[in-house]
Amino acid sequence: MKNSQVAVLSAVIIAAALIVAGSNWMLVRNLRRELAAPPASGSTASTVSAHTGRKAVIAMMPKAKGDPYFISCRKGAEDAAAELGVDLIWDGPTDLDPAKQNEVVEGWITKGVDCIAVSVENQAGISTVLRKARARGIRVITWDADSQPDARDFLINQATPQGIGYALTDEAARILSGKGEFAIVTASLSAANQNEWIKHIKARLSERYPEMKLVAIRPSDGDRDRAFAETQTILKVYPSAKLIMGIAAPAVPGAAEAVKQSGRSDVKVIGLSLPGMCKAYVHDGIIDSVVLWNTLDLGYLTVYASRSLVDGDLKPGVASLSAGRLGNVEVLGDQVMLGAPFIFNRDNIDKFDF
Repeated sequence: MKNSQVAVLSAVIIAAALIVAGSNWMLVRNLRRELAAPPASGSTASTVSAHTGRKAVIAMMPKAKGDPYFISCRKGAEDAAAELGVDLIWDGPTDLDPAKQNEVVEGWITKGVDCIAVSVENQAGISTVLRKARARGIRVITWDADSQPDARDFLINQATPQGIGYALTDEAARILSGKGEFAIVTASLSAANQNEWIKHIKARLSERYPEMKLVAIRPSDGDRDRAFAETQTILKVYPSAKLIMGIAAPAVPGAAEAVKQSGRSDVKVIGLSLPGMCKAYVHDGIIDSVVLWNTLDLGYLTVYASRSLVDGDLKPGVASLSAGRLGNVEVLGDQVMLGAPFIFNRDNIDKFDF
């Protein structure tokens, strides 16, 4: 072979090698970009582990970390996280503080978690930062209490607001025989979910119980002692009120203790709370019934739905979601439904330990 031919052949080999190397470099660079970039908020996300080999990170926030209601939700969330093999971050305010919720979400955006799940204290206040999270490609779920709809992907709904409001009102009507005065002790006057329940309580009164009168709505700030004090005031200012309806977990036993200390055997307490917080008062005959749902299941379902959302299995148009021990749960539009409210009373309350 002539020297000129050797030179040409060598040049061809070198050029081919450079082309292959360049192609590999471009492939690696593009792959790195794809891995680094979060999915667009409107697209279907791919399984995190399939792309990066790491666990999905789900950041879950209660309204208040010390509230027994949310402590029980956390247990269910941790059970689901262990089953699914995801990293669960549980954080939030120590009391009802909308500004602190925003601050924690900002930190999660910086951290780059895969999904944020929030029990919202102030609907308008947190929606802006949740929209920011979605714009960064982070999936967003609300649970227990909702944000503005365009600020999240799905709501995990423990029961419809109408179902809760109607169940509470029907229980009150049963105890009062459809007539008389009652008062409500809520969490805070700005709490979105409580205000939605109150709206349906008022609608049910107007529709079916015109002889019943709601005389007062007082805030407890999610604090049992504040609920105790507010109930004492209600009993003094409205002596004809024969029922106190607590619609926050600590408010029900707080109200019950105030009724107990007042010696008013003619006043009954009902509301939304944890069975474990109310058992003694139920057996004493002060609390007649507790309307709630299984809080362990609420936390559990929230983590299952969050993981399904990250994986792309939970998306607009699906009618059901597979959720571990809960089986298939119904999806109505942009809401994942836990189920109907449950009524705890003297006959069944000892069967539950949360």
